[in-house]
Formats: sequence, structure tokens, C-alpha cells
Amino acid sequence: MKTLANHIILYDEECPMCFAYTKAFIKLDMLPKNGREAYQNPPESVCRLIDKQRAANEIALVNTETGEVTYGINSLFKILGNALPVFKPLFSFAPFHWLMTKFYAFVSYNRKVIIPATVKANSLQPNFKIKYRVAYLLFTWLITAYILTLYAKLLTDFVPLGNSYREYIICGGQIFFQGLIISFHQKEKLWHYLGNMMTISFAGSILLLVPLMLNQWLEIPPTAFLFYFLITAGLMLLEHLRRSKILKIGVAMSITWILYRLIVLGLIFSL
Repeated sequence: MKTLANHIILYDEECPMCFAYTKAFIKLDMLPKNGREAYQNPPESVCRLIDKQRAANEIALVNTETGEVTYGINSLFKILGNALPVFKPLFSFAPFHWLMTKFYAFVSYNRKVIIPATVKANSLQPNFKIKYRVAYLLFTWLITAYILTLYAKLLTDFVPLGNSYREYIICGGQIFFQGLIISFHQKEKLWHYLGNMMTISFAGSILLLVPLMLNQWLEIPPTAFLFYFLITAGLMLLEHLRRSKILKIGVAMSITWILYRLIVLGLIFSL
């Protein structure tokens, strides 16, 4: 692959996802060995060229020869287009470019709740965009509820099968239930908590895809589906506790997270 010489990409050192893919650019020789720095501590020669807040929102790519700076999806397209010229026409195709700009913003403005990390004191953070957080909550809610609807059919020996929209109500209800609790507990962390909570639910539903797919080819006893579901729920609880610690909200939200599920389970069996 062709290296994009004389360029430095400024990544978020508090974002594991940003750290990983920019490191991959270096390993794949898409950027030179010295072509990667954290935006929190850029070289002085680069610092004066960038808009620091925009660099926190959208990854910045600096041409160290000309001083030109690109941000966000344009930075990624510039690196990928240089390494893989065959994709340049696609990257310059207006509808595709617009779509990827929106997708990049969707991921970037939610990256702190997709893969959380401890934030350093006085560290410059990306702006909060409520429309992208709401979009993320809706996306994870719909996908999670859809997968749970499919999985519920594998648990009919243990849990009554509900109507086609039961899981959508349960997942959506959890957002409102936990949102109400966190509003009384630590209101300033409402959107950060809900984003983290729905990432956990989404990740749990993705794990449930494994037995769903295996069930197409193998004869699996119903107890195995229940056992797998309980293991997944346990892993989700551990992740909820871990993220709560990062958010510094204690165990109260984990307790109500469990309480909501017990209430729902009770209602399912009583109706």
C-alpha cells in the first residue's frame, strides 16, 4: 500500500476505537511511522494549525508540508484513497460521501458510550450532539428488540411467548425506567448513562445471534438456549457494573437495572 507521506493524524487517546484504527494505519504503512499523535498533546508545529474542538469531534489529518487540515470522514477517505486509489471515485461520489459523513458523525459523537474509557481531568471532550445520541438509542433499541423477539421463540418451554411487539415495549420501557432513575440520581449523566446502557443491551443481543444461527443447522435442546441466555445476562450485568464504575455512578443503577428485569419477568408470568 502507498504511504501518505508528510501527514499526521490526530486521534483521541481516550478512545480505544480511535487508538486501534489509527495504529492500524501505521502498521499497514498507510501513514509514516511518525504519522500519528494524540490530539490531547499534539506537536507545537501542528497545534497552531488545527481547530482543537473540531479535532476532538472529528479526527484531524494535517499535511505537515502545506499546513492543510482535513477533518472527519475526509481524513479517512484521504488516507484510504491514497493507499487504495481504486476507491477514489466512490469516495468522491456525492451520495456515498454524504451517507458516510452521517455515519461517521453517528459513530464519532457516540464513541464514548460505544467503548467507554476513563476520562482524564480537564481533557478536551467531543461536543455532545443530542440528535446523534437519540439516533443511537433508537438504533440499539430496535435491533436489540428485534433479536430478542426471535430469541424468545427458543425459550417457550420456560417463558410464555408474547405478541410481536412485547420485546420492543420491554426494551423501550427500560430506557424510560432507567432514565427516570438516573434523572433523580445524577441528572447530568443521563445521556451518557443511557448510551452506555443501550450499548450493553445491543452487545448482549449480538451474542444471542450465535445460538440463533446455530439453531438453523443443529438440534439444540431448549435448556441450552436458557443456559446461554442466563450466561449472557450475567455478562451484561458485569459490564453494567464496569461501566457504572467508569461513569462514577455507583451500584444504584445496576440494582434498578436488575429490578426492572425482575418486574418485567413477574408481569410476563402473571398475565
